[in-house]
Amino acid sequence: MSGEPEDEWSSRDGAGDGGPRVIVIGAGVAGMSTGCYAQMNGMRSRIFEKHVLPGGCCTAWSRDGYIFDYCIEWLIGTAEGNEAHQVWRELGALDGKTITNFEMFNRVVDETGRSVTFYNDPDRLERHLLDVSPADARLIRTFCRDLRRFVDIELYPFLTAPALRTVRERAALLRTVLPAFRLFWRTASTPMHEFADRFQDPLLRRAFRNIFFQDPEGFPLLPYLFNMAGAHHLNAGFPQGGSLGLARSIEERYTSLGGRISYRARVERILVENGRAVGIELRDGKRYYADHVVSACDGHTTIHGLLQGRFTGPRIDKLYDELLHRPGALFPAVVSAFVGIRGDLGPDRAHSTTYLLPPEDAAQLPGALQNSVVVQLRSDYSDGFAPPGRSVIHCTYFSDFAYWKALRAADRKDYRAKKGQVAAFVREFLERRMPGVGERIELVDVASPATTRRYTGNHDGSILAWKAFSEADDIAAKLVGKDRMRLPGLSGFSMAGQWVGMGGLIRAASTGRFVVQYLCDELGRGFTASESRGTEPWHPGKLGRLPQLDKWSMRGDIRT
Repeated sequence: MSGEPEDEWSSRDGAGDGGPRVIVIGAGVAGMSTGCYAQMNGMRSRIFEKHVLPGGCCTAWSRDGYIFDYCIEWLIGTAEGNEAHQVWRELGALDGKTITNFEMFNRVVDETGRSVTFYNDPDRLERHLLDVSPADARLIRTFCRDLRRFVDIELYPFLTAPALRTVRERAALLRTVLPAFRLFWRTASTPMHEFADRFQDPLLRRAFRNIFFQDPEGFPLLPYLFNMAGAHHLNAGFPQGGSLGLARSIEERYTSLGGRISYRARVERILVENGRAVGIELRDGKRYYADHVVSACDGHTTIHGLLQGRFTGPRIDKLYDELLHRPGALFPAVVSAFVGIRGDLGPDRAHSTTYLLPPEDAAQLPGALQNSVVVQLRSDYSDGFAPPGRSVIHCTYFSDFAYWKALRAADRKDYRAKKGQVAAFVREFLERRMPGVGERIELVDVASPATTRRYTGNHDGSILAWKAFSEADDIAAKLVGKDRMRLPGLSGFSMAGQWVGMGGLIRAASTGRFVVQYLCDELGRGFTASESRGTEPWHPGKLGRLPQLDKWSMRGDIRT
């Protein structure tokens, strides 16, 4: 922690000439990234976080010795030699960690037990798919041919903010994009559901939609090919320690650079004088001042809560007055059920499987948006998620936030009963799929979309904010590239995180880099970044003391 005195931040004028003061709201990945790069560039930063842990959605909690890892399913940038990896190295996110890579992205199983496995190796995938459905040879070869082409392309433009890219950087980007322009254009303009509907085999028609575990609806082919190609390059692996491990490593990097995080510090409003952000006021009334304020928390809360809707323009109005309320504009919320089990889960099992459910099963899942459930064997992802001799399974499904919000508001007892219904379904379903496992289940911990909203503040419990490849995506890109992550009529203020940079951890981290680059440009100083030199092997003890949460939800205050 920084040794700066409290009046360094309680005074409008600050103290000494130690460089510009930057206040960051939110200790998620974007907020801590902003703080790290601010510190690297001679600024004095301080992060205010309402909870007791860093990470936001990139988090975990514990119960009876189990660690329930909430966020990461794969992380872009786990292999060396690309810009995404460089960002993680600068943030210390992967210091001392091993990376788990899987040979497949996901497996999909239908109601009859037929399955298809989406291997990352395009040759192996093609052979497997042809075995599943020889009649679909033409489409299968088309998909695998495109996957091979994506394997040969590494496009990770995460180092320089769009408006600040040099002629050389733009030329390098064009050299990568132009030879594959037709591939990018075609795969970005072909919706996955339209492509999948061309298959004759009914399993393939449904399975291709669920390569990303559940059907995000509206995604084109491009992100599927891009991420599978990344996994084939070992650049979409799972870092040791998982979600909270990633957040803790960035937190450690930030504090080692002299930054300071204040936990249990809920920001109530951003202080504005003469059209300039000058500081923040906490819920307890305390005020802190800075030369620049960065909000790295929920977008709606920032625009209409912390700033009371006073600084908007056509793009902000389009996003928060129209698209925010349009069905399908946000990435869905999820229900998560973590299962603690005595013993191991046996060999030769897929680490991730989407089960397509018959209507009678799907009807048992409260608030379900799709007839499917994802089962991930989280003990296979990283060590330390379960006590010795035990295992963890994570079951998820897309769910309707409004359903859970109304349920919780009307009757807490019924709300808890519905979470119990989820737990009962998971127990029975796992026993059907893995005979004998039911009697070894020690506990089930359920988190609803309402849980996500309370814990992270994310609007409607959305786990990735605006849905990619949508109208909102186009507008958010302009917030970063044209508006430089600023709001109309307000100086001394920036927004970072997934509400401007879109979802995904590497995108969140890159927005912190971009914010500081734009600030350095405004101040007339060069931007600099250095890699972390941490080499100590990572171990589960680095997670620190995790919250012990309620059996059925993360409700009320976190017990520490």
